[in-house]
Amino acid sequence: LCGAAIWVSLEMLIARFLGGFPWNLLGSSQFRMVPLIQIASFTGIYGVSFVLVWTSLCFFSAGMVIIRSPAKRSAWVGEIILPSVVVAGLYAWGYEKLFRPPPKTPHLTLALIQQSIPQTMIWDESADNDRFRQLLRISKSALDSKPDVLLWPEAALPKMLRYDEDVSRAVSDLASSNNIWMIVGSDDKEPDPNSAKGVNRYFNSSFLVGPEGTLKERYCKRNLVIFGEYIPLIKYLPFLKYFTPIDGGFTPGEGVTPFHLGNLGAKISVTICFEDVFPHLIREYVDDDTEILVNLTNNGWFGEGAAQWQHGAAAVFRAVENGIPLVRCSNNGLTCLIDSHGRLTDIFHDTRGTIYGQGYLTVQVPVLPTGEFRTKTYYTLYGDVFGWSCVGFSLLQISRRSLLRKTL
Repeated sequence: LCGAAIWVSLEMLIARFLGGFPWNLLGSSQFRMVPLIQIASFTGIYGVSFVLVWTSLCFFSAGMVIIRSPAKRSAWVGEIILPSVVVAGLYAWGYEKLFRPPPKTPHLTLALIQQSIPQTMIWDESADNDRFRQLLRISKSALDSKPDVLLWPEAALPKMLRYDEDVSRAVSDLASSNNIWMIVGSDDKEPDPNSAKGVNRYFNSSFLVGPEGTLKERYCKRNLVIFGEYIPLIKYLPFLKYFTPIDGGFTPGEGVTPFHLGNLGAKISVTICFEDVFPHLIREYVDDDTEILVNLTNNGWFGEGAAQWQHGAAAVFRAVENGIPLVRCSNNGLTCLIDSHGRLTDIFHDTRGTIYGQGYLTVQVPVLPTGEFRTKTYYTLYGDVFGWSCVGFSLLQISRRSLLRKTL
């Protein structure tokens, strides 16, 4: 138990130190074990990590008992019986939860556009027009499925939506001519109130565009990628800029901005890039009337690699932790729908049968009936109670052992 608690304590540290980078936490390895991971609605992903380490250490202890005391044939059973019962109980509870009949609710139809633009092309300004034409072409094909909302991934637009007239007009015309809501990934800027005139702050943003073609809401990414979107301590260590692919940096957003889709009566919370790997961050995006979590991401950095699935595995836990459907719209990775129990119900595949090519995916996402509210999970309400309990338990055990060594 102490070993499992210390493991969770280290994962809690990883998720927060220097902004945090909780990529591939141990519990993520179980994202396909849907019944087991339902415990995350109480403990977050850390509960799954705890069970894995605890069970593994108990089996290790059982092996040590057999080696050290081979004559005691049944002594090893005492080492594994409790974790075995707990794991069986978690599976039984998870299956019961999964087989409850879902309530009949209305649905929203979302069209998710996957451009599959290589990262080198995103930085190539000479290819901007081709990128944008391709985006419009795929989007017009997706509109044949009559979606309620059209989604473009992170950094989908080659130029800033609010500052490039051609891009702005094209987006507005697409929305208004098809009477459709759009959620669009785009960089943005505004004057820096703390600097001289002419100095701007830049943001990694997403915009809600109404069916009449006007901008309704803007969300700015809050948790930036270290050395990818900002350089830490650049004021004091300027040489660090030579070790990164970026020239400047983004400014973090100041808070959650829910997107209200007026005539559809829906409320959507948008996250950008790797924000959905942070358990404690994502729970802030879920109110009792939030109906869908959306993640817009550009995974072109990873090419056709395993990191696409690793990122998606993390998103599975955000859906379970908060009991809410999560939609991922990616540039070239895992574009999909994850239901409120963490099941990957719809996954985009290209003509080659891979998840990496270009195209679109249309999904039906259940939403709340008018006037109803979502029951928040324990994790959404109270956060990392389990994780911080492990931290406290670990510190107590380490302190106790230190005191024992001193007395001896």
